[in-house]
Amino acid sequence: MENNKITPEILLITLALSIGSFMNVLDSTIVNVSLSHIAGDFGISPNQGTWVITSYSVAEAIFLPLIGWLTTRFGSVKQYIWSTILFTIASMICGLAPTYPLLLFARVMQGVVGASMIPLSQTIMLSVYPKAKKGLGLGIWAMTIVIAPVLGPILGGWITDTMSWRWCFYVNLPFGILSSYLVYTAFKKRGHKDIIQHSKIDFIGLILLIIGVGSLQLMLDKGSELDWFSSSTVVFLAIMAFVFLVVLVIWEFYQKNPIVNVRLFLNRNFVAGSVSLMVASVVFVGGIVIIPLWLQNSMGYTSFTSGQTTATSGILVIFLAPIIGANIHKFDARKLTVFGFVTFSIISIGLSQYSTDTTQGYIALTRFLTGGALAFFFLPLNTITLSEIDDKDMTSASGLYNFMRNIGNSVGVSLSVSLWQNKIAEHHEILTSNITTSNPIYMNYLNKIPNGTPANTASLFDGLISQQAVVMAVNDVMQVSGIIILLLIPFIFLAKKPSKAVAMGH
Repeated sequence: MENNKITPEILLITLALSIGSFMNVLDSTIVNVSLSHIAGDFGISPNQGTWVITSYSVAEAIFLPLIGWLTTRFGSVKQYIWSTILFTIASMICGLAPTYPLLLFARVMQGVVGASMIPLSQTIMLSVYPKAKKGLGLGIWAMTIVIAPVLGPILGGWITDTMSWRWCFYVNLPFGILSSYLVYTAFKKRGHKDIIQHSKIDFIGLILLIIGVGSLQLMLDKGSELDWFSSSTVVFLAIMAFVFLVVLVIWEFYQKNPIVNVRLFLNRNFVAGSVSLMVASVVFVGGIVIIPLWLQNSMGYTSFTSGQTTATSGILVIFLAPIIGANIHKFDARKLTVFGFVTFSIISIGLSQYSTDTTQGYIALTRFLTGGALAFFFLPLNTITLSEIDDKDMTSASGLYNFMRNIGNSVGVSLSVSLWQNKIAEHHEILTSNITTSNPIYMNYLNKIPNGTPANTASLFDGLISQQAVVMAVNDVMQVSGIIILLLIPFIFLAKKPSKAVAMGH
């Protein structure tokens, strides 16, 4: 009979993997609020400064689908330990970098070695938990993945304001050392030996992957900045991404030792779960990005205050994720996901309708509730996606699953910002057209302004109109998010119901 107790050794491994996962995901967002400081220090333009994010995301996107293949050659535990060590070293180089090119090189290195940390932490976590407790392990893992990007901007803003942007990278040092040391110690005590298989490198598949995924990620990162398909660069990247990724899928499908296991997409649960998570990531990230921009640029919040306001979305996740994980085998994961989607939609469409008079407390409350909705669909989607995957393919599936999540995040950032900006312009034009002498409300307000010059009056009204246009555009983004996530509900039921044994067994 299997021992279903959570031993101190398992708790130690859980702590170690959670620390590493938190550090990795945190690093993807913590520097976002520091871009202006980085650009100023190196004497570069703000647009050039965004390559600090792009270089990392492109490198990570390329290597995420490779995790399964890399693990067969190096072993999951050994690969995790060395990835964490090298990620920490790259972080130190980022902090110490005297030149911008060296900083970019170190960020690429971070993306390359850090790509495997999240999928491997998930795979290793599931491997050490007893069968009946795997849901709890997955819940703890999900908690760290979800709250890290929420805390990243607030922590990054505080570090940048009180110390220096370089400390956004130095902060990784204790986390990286502790995580790698604890994992090494725990698995050495267990007498663990990685199973390693040597196979030929699929160079053609590797080249197709690098060009295809690299082009896709560059297009997503730079699309908004270059005005999307009005730019020949974006069109070129889109064509390159489409052609090379289609050829990659065809090529890998017929390979004996594929560098990316595309056959996983023949599994309907994997497809339904991973695609749903990708789209859900698009709409969830929209709020994470747009609301802080609105608060800082239009409402007068500091980066730290806006971070405090939106960080409430991580509170419910901390409490709900382990509870849902521990009990997920008792429910139909598809129905839990639908509950999360519907709740998210109600909050986005019904409650997250803001105005220029909306209080900080109300905004914090809506983000708090949104985090609760996230907990109800993020974890069940993990279960749906991986429920029909064989143990030997689990690492490959986790890598591809997290790749889809990252692509969703990138699409979410690009599309939400583009939609927001377009809606601001649209609302500004409509509101301005109503400011005429034939409008009695406008004339009544104008008559109340003592000794106002036409120039001052025009400036005053333009400022008010801009504020209104911005908040109306935020509401539009939230409404679109709420509608899109409802459209995923029928797609969820394309997946088979994960059986009790399967949901707990992986």
